[in-house]
Amino acid sequence: MPDQQSGRARILVVDDEASIVDSVATVLRYEGFDVDVAFAGRVALQKVQDGSYDLVVLDVMLPDLDGIEVTKRLRADGIKVPVLFLTAKSDVEDRVEGLTVGGDDYVTKPFSLVEVVARIKAILRRGQSPEQDRRLRFADVVMDEESHEVWRGDHHVRLTATEFNLLRLFLLNPRRVLSKDQIIDHVWHYDFDGNQNIVETYVRYLRRKLDAYGEPLIHTIRLVGYVLRESP
Repeated sequence: MPDQQSGRARILVVDDEASIVDSVATVLRYEGFDVDVAFAGRVALQKVQDGSYDLVVLDVMLPDLDGIEVTKRLRADGIKVPVLFLTAKSDVEDRVEGLTVGGDDYVTKPFSLVEVVARIKAILRRGQSPEQDRRLRFADVVMDEESHEVWRGDHHVRLTATEFNLLRLFLLNPRRVLSKDQIIDHVWHYDFDGNQNIVETYVRYLRRKLDAYGEPLIHTIRLVGYVLRESP
């Protein structure tokens, strides 16, 4: 259940790599979640048994008690908290094992932070009422995260996966100036070490597709970044 005082979902992030824990925890806090962290399986197990979490982001390959065993013990104790596995294993058998023991979903490393957030939100939405609107909106732009579709007015806008994730970041932060570093952290892989010019390139692609059906919505703030807002 969301925290009664803040109204925000509470998430536990578990991985033995501090850089991954820091990246995932930071982006989740940015998205408005309350976040706790753990770096070992036994600590994670104790935290969940003692606390109340809405979801656990759980690495499979932990040094003391792996994520599969942690999930087995939680389910044996009757704790049904949703689990999103982080795993370097890509074999079908490994993924099936994680889901079989009671996991709800998984992402394989290296992953994009925006994918982790999207999967977390999808898991949390499963317990919400079907009447709740699950679309993101700004001006005449509408994004359906479930069907991965975007419209501007009456026009269907076809986007690549990266363009979709970039637009989603803007829609979640309307009228807020986002730096290139912030965009890279949220749209590309957490360990991205490429050229920042990739942001300019994809902003240009996205603008071209959106501007074909209306006034410009994504604006450049010189020497700072980009912002989604209506023209004055």
